[in-house]
Amino acid sequence: MQYDRVERVPLGGFRQKIHILGQAAENPVLLFLHGGPGIPDRGGLMERHRALAKDFTIVAWDQRGTGGSYRGVDPATLTVDRLVEDAAELAAYLCRTLGREKIFICGGSWGTELGTFLAHRHPEHIAAYVGSGQVVNGVRNEELSYSFCVRAAREAGDARALAVLEKVGPPVRGQYAGGFDGLMAQRNILKKYGGHSLKNRGGFFRTYAKPILRSKEYTPGDVWGILRGYKLTLSTMWPTVVDYDFVHSRNTFAMPYFIFQGRHDQNTPSDLIEEYFAAIQAPRKELIWFEQSAHGPMVEEKDTFYRLLREKLLA
Repeated sequence: MQYDRVERVPLGGFRQKIHILGQAAENPVLLFLHGGPGIPDRGGLMERHRALAKDFTIVAWDQRGTGGSYRGVDPATLTVDRLVEDAAELAAYLCRTLGREKIFICGGSWGTELGTFLAHRHPEHIAAYVGSGQVVNGVRNEELSYSFCVRAAREAGDARALAVLEKVGPPVRGQYAGGFDGLMAQRNILKKYGGHSLKNRGGFFRTYAKPILRSKEYTPGDVWGILRGYKLTLSTMWPTVVDYDFVHSRNTFAMPYFIFQGRHDQNTPSDLIEEYFAAIQAPRKELIWFEQSAHGPMVEEKDTFYRLLREKLLA
C-alpha cells in the first residue's frame, strides 16, 4: 500500500493540515517537526526529500498558526504547551490510523524544542528522537548568536551591519529590542555571515519566501497562512520559546535520542551542544557532527543525513 494524502486533522480542537507520503505500509512512520515557530517545511520535505519515502512513511505537519493550519486560529492558543499537546495528539492519530505502536520524530530548530518536550512528556508513542539544529538554552542561545554576528561584522568591516546590531542591541533574556523586527534583523546578518547556512547566505525572501511561492505543495490559502501566520506565531510564542534550559531539565528520555548537529551552526549555537549531550539520560544517545553544515544538515549534507537516518532508526 502506498500513502500520498493531504488531510486536516483535529488537534486540540483545531483542524490542522498534514501530508502523509510513503511507498509501503510496513515502513516505519517518521514525523517531521518544523522550525520557527511558524515556518512550515511541507513543501521542502515533499518536493526535495521525497527519497525518504522509500524507507519511511514521512509526515509533514503545518503546526497550529501557520500555513494550512492558520485560518481561524485563536492567538491565545499559540503556546508551547498547546503545540506540545497538538504534537502528542498527532502522534497518537498516526499510530492509530497507520497501524503503529510508535513513530519516529525528527525536529529541526524550534522543532527540536517541540520534539524534546514531546519525547519527555509523552514517550508512549515515540520510538526515537532525532534533533537537528538542536536548541539547548534560549537565553544563552541568543547571546552567543548575537555575539557571533558582531564578531563577523567587525572582521568584515561591515559598518552597516554593526549599526543595525547596535540599534537592536544585545538580547535581554532572549528578547531583542523591536521584538519580531529586531530578531529578523539579527537573523538576516547571521545568514549573511554563514551562521545559518554555509551555502545559502540570502535573506528571508531568498531563503524562505521564494521556495514557498514556487512550491506546488501549498495552495494559495496555505501561502497566505504562511505569510500571515509566520509573524503572528513567532511574535506570540517567542517569549516562552526562549524560556528553557534543557541542560538542567527535561533531559531524561525513555527512547533513543540522537542529535545531528552542524558544526558551524550559530542559529542554535553548537558551542552549547556537548554540555547538553552530557546531561542526557536515555537508553541510547548519540551526538553526530556534520562538519560541512551550519543550521541545516538535512539540506547542506543531504546524502549523509539520509544515510544516518536509515542507519540509526532502521538498525
